[in-house]
Amino acid sequence: MSGVPRWAVASAGLLASLAVSVALYLLTDSVLVFLFVPFVPLLWDRGDESVRRCPACGFEPTDESVNYCPRDGTELD
Repeated sequence: MSGVPRWAVASAGLLASLAVSVALYLLTDSVLVFLFVPFVPLLWDRGDESVRRCPACGFEPTDESVNYCPRDGTELD
């Protein structure tokens, strides 16, 4: 995920969705636009979440040919 923590991406998505909802509310004067809040983060959906990780130590390989953790030999999830 190129070094960006998941909580930062989730927070940015939540803040963006709230900003869009408030802007739509101010433009339309309708409370129904707040139904839009849960759907904005779907715009940033990464699609393939095939991040493989060692369950023991958290190692994440950058090479897709690596199937086992080089630290302890555990099979990657």
